[in-house]
Amino acid sequence: MSLKLDALKYHEHPRPGKIEIQSLKQCDTAYDLSLAYSPGVAEPVREIQKNPEDAYRYTNKGNLVAVISNGTAVLGLGDTGALASKPVMEGKGILFKKFAGIDVYDIEVNETDPDLFIQTVVAIAPTFGGINLEDIKAPECFYIESELKKRLDIPVFHDDQHGTAVIVAAGLQNALEIVDKKINEIKVVFLGAGAAGLSCAKLIKHLGVTEIHLVDRKGVLNQSRTDCNEYNKEFISDTAHNSLEEIIDGADVFIGLSGANLFPKEYLLKMKRDPIIFALANPDPEITPEEALSIRDDVIMATGRSDYANQVNNVLGFPFLFRGALDARAPQISQKMMLAASQGLAKLTKEPVPQSVLEAYKINELKFGRDYIIPKPFDPRLNQFVAESVRLAALEEFKK
Repeated sequence: MSLKLDALKYHEHPRPGKIEIQSLKQCDTAYDLSLAYSPGVAEPVREIQKNPEDAYRYTNKGNLVAVISNGTAVLGLGDTGALASKPVMEGKGILFKKFAGIDVYDIEVNETDPDLFIQTVVAIAPTFGGINLEDIKAPECFYIESELKKRLDIPVFHDDQHGTAVIVAAGLQNALEIVDKKINEIKVVFLGAGAAGLSCAKLIKHLGVTEIHLVDRKGVLNQSRTDCNEYNKEFISDTAHNSLEEIIDGADVFIGLSGANLFPKEYLLKMKRDPIIFALANPDPEITPEEALSIRDDVIMATGRSDYANQVNNVLGFPFLFRGALDARAPQISQKMMLAASQGLAKLTKEPVPQSVLEAYKINELKFGRDYIIPKPFDPRLNQFVAESVRLAALEEFKK
């Protein structure tokens, strides 16, 4: 059976959809009913009315995240509309629950006006302990996230921007250690200056990278460009180079967040020793590992695909970022918390890999090195290394 038919069958049977709501408390007797609803339910209502923080004591708010989209940038499919984004949002719900034990309501908002979308999210926010924005097109996603952070006192996180950044930052730290390069001495070139590209650039800048160049469809973001906006102007390069072919000369790292086959393998010859390549276009990367290794044998490669080594998979990030943020009851997910998540991932990669992970991936051995710079999603220690790192960083930053 084809993947298409398997996927449709998976989503339709035995019941349509991927998530459901289950009761946490028994409701089998008349007295149970009196506690669950009237008259007993009035007691926590009174307590929360007196002290809103008691919502975390008496409701599921503290372990509930809204996965919200307007469907304007769904996967690689573009603007599918809100309704067609629902399978993806349900899928995120599964991942939150599976990997971090977090409950999710998926919410598809049929609104493309950013201000009206923001108003909708603000209006429903009291229900939730956190907001995960998903599949919202750039540049509106920057404005929406920024405004929601200003207006809400719960974590707001746009995974398409920051999730990839957290994993890339972890992989970059480890790859640099393997090739013995210092983070403040490398040259990094991005192909793709959208939501994920800008977030990755900001996070690795916080890590200590000092030379970063972004390339989009029109070329290098440099001072000759008159079309840069308020979100990407931070990364305008002081260079006369205009093309990827020019700017890649002498680079240590290439990070692709663009499209299939957009990085010719010959460009690798222009890069310095031990080039580090994150080719993250999905499902087809900017350059495949086979192509890269056919021209250089000193390449460290990462892609977004599970059938290659070093998969940059956002499930390594967002469930554990929210787990740590919710456990600390942080008012937001900050750069410091994202860096803590990256550092937790980097550290975990250097630990001996459990047998359960080897069995899950049907491999005999996995250890820190060129083919293992990022942990595997089914590693049971991700909560310990990543969520706990985030929680401690949040408690330090937002001392309560």
